[in-house]
Amino acid sequence: MIISASRRTDIPAYFSEWFLNRIEAQYAYVRNPMNIRQVSSISLSPELVDCIVFWSKNPRPLMDRLEQLHNYMYYFQFTLNAYGKEIEQNLPALDERINTFQVLSEKIGRQRVIWRYDPVLLNDRYTISWHAEQFNYIACKLCRHTDKVTISFIDLYRNITGAAKKENLHELSSVQKEAIAEAFAATAHACGLKIDTCAEDIDLSRWQIAHAHCIDGELISRLLGCPVDAVKDKNQRLECGCMTGIDLGLYNTCQNGCIYCYANHNPTARLRNIQAYDPASPLLCSQLTEADKVTERKVKSLQYSFF
Repeated sequence: MIISASRRTDIPAYFSEWFLNRIEAQYAYVRNPMNIRQVSSISLSPELVDCIVFWSKNPRPLMDRLEQLHNYMYYFQFTLNAYGKEIEQNLPALDERINTFQVLSEKIGRQRVIWRYDPVLLNDRYTISWHAEQFNYIACKLCRHTDKVTISFIDLYRNITGAAKKENLHELSSVQKEAIAEAFAATAHACGLKIDTCAEDIDLSRWQIAHAHCIDGELISRLLGCPVDAVKDKNQRLECGCMTGIDLGLYNTCQNGCIYCYANHNPTARLRNIQAYDPASPLLCSQLTEADKVTERKVKSLQYSFF
């Protein structure tokens, strides 16, 4: 079983105490996003969890307690952009986040910290040349601390259209995407970094840019030193190459304040969820009620055994 922590919120930045409490208890409850009264009980036994994939823009709060994960394999998808506060409102300064990335890599190894420069968005301030310059700056700082960078281009989800209009953001044309890809690939390859795209259908292979598998079965196999029976997640977008995982997060809980975020779509629900946060609860930002139906999810290790 692969655990995703989490596409729906930044668990390392804001809910690391809750997560580590669930690791200690070796189980967590997760609400079904489509039917919140359906709750799954997920075993977090080290014998069943093959890998944990963390998604974060600031994993610093978790880093001093990584020893509590010594029985687990894990790696980080670390998003590190250079936008201003009007785009990413509540993040530490860029150089502070770069330092966090470097320190994390030194703790756990460069192959277990993947740099994400996403999403790429354009307006009068954030031009193609601006992105090329900032990407080069960050790549030079991180090239000894990661093997790969993953990029994506902004999707104007319905819940972000107001903020996007205010900042004059728009969908990128194929020509713009290709210009950015060419500039980024030149920098990445000069720095010895692989480069791929997350959930993009555009073919950028002429610049040696592949399609990403962010929950990556091949990487997990290498980290574990054995094959894993990982299959593509059919619940993700067609362009997504991720393997199937179980996400422990809850929508409308992230506090990073990124205006392009798909996971925060209801300010009232977000405030209610944050107020309900209890590190001791088996549910993230929620409590079990009599109306909830809890079902134990059947899970198993994906590792092959030849004996």
